Amino acid sequence: MRNRSWIVAAVATAGVVVASALYIDALETGHADVDVAASFSPSPPAEDWCVGTLPAPPDADPEEPPLERTLVRLDKLAAGEHADVFTGMGVDEDANAADIWRIPSSDRFDTAACDAAEKGVTLRLHPADVNRKTLDALADRISEDMNRWDGTFQLCEVGVDERGFVRVGVDDPKKAEPLVKKEFGPRYIKVEHVEQAQADVG
Repeated sequence: MRNRSWIVAAVATAGVVVASALYIDALETGHADVDVAASFSPSPPAEDWCVGTLPAPPDADPEEPPLERTLVRLDKLAAGEHADVFTGMGVDEDANAADIWRIPSSDRFDTAACDAAEKGVTLRLHPADVNRKTLDALADRISEDMNRWDGTFQLCEVGVDERGFVRVGVDDPKKAEPLVKKEFGPRYIKVEHVEQAQADVG
């Protein structure tokens, strides 16, 4: 499943639906500037799911996968009226599916997402307790001054995980975790060890 996207700490966090946007870029160019090939097996358990029934548009490119067109529609939903409940999305190309994390506050987003799925595309819906806007803002705060911790630990990477938290990559998690969580709060932060930045965003 292609679903984890990292952001170098010196760069502002990316916009809504990073995973699907990078997936589409990779399809079009043959590569992506960040690692979208992180795998999790088996797929996480879903709270709910649906299989799309929407027919392909009459003018659809026959070489364009239905999953790609579905992701474009989901991007628009997540960036628009449903931004307050949308958390993140991962792409499972092998299963012709997308995993969506959202705040299950109502059925409106779930219904709209399933209605946007093209025939044969599976959507797996997972619960979360925070939206993407909040996670992006937290990641921005953490990465504003990546050199502030020099001498104590090295802040290497900051990125939003679509499952509902911010990943903070450091050289020494034991030193970094209490300091980072004291400064930014304990919620929605996961501190991990990294040797070096996993992405080169240019």
